[in-house]
Amino acid sequence: MKAVILYDSGYGNTKAIAEAVASGLGTGARAVPVDGFEPGSIQAGDLLVVGSPINGWRPTPAIVRALGDLAARGLAGVKAAAFDTRLKLFIHGDAGRKITRALEEAGASIIGGPMAFYVKGTEGPLLTGEESRAAKWADDLADAAK
Repeated sequence: MKAVILYDSGYGNTKAIAEAVASGLGTGARAVPVDGFEPGSIQAGDLLVVGSPINGWRPTPAIVRALGDLAARGLAGVKAAAFDTRLKLFIHGDAGRKITRALEEAGASIIGGPMAFYVKGTEGPLLTGEESRAAKWADDLADAAK
């Protein structure tokens, strides 16, 4: 199974999580920055994981555009999941849930609920253990994608 972890990252935290997910998924998985992504590269049977930092209570504009391009092509037969990176606050946005909804509306089969990964301050770094948590989540996604 081919797996693409599509991400946008302002300070490198979301990139680090995307790379940890790709590593956890193993051979055939790669983390791809949104500015280097080709929507036509996703086919039925693939796993697509989309991640974004929370930007104004939602995914970044670049991820929103990529999701629109994917929706125009359709994601029937694609397995998908989403994550976001955020501050650990009582009140915050939820980019992961919005990404999940967009993937589902585009026809993808959602194989796991959205996941949040936490950073210290606006620029990070990631809280201790978040990359390990991302790799564990990748194991769960691999099991669900079978």
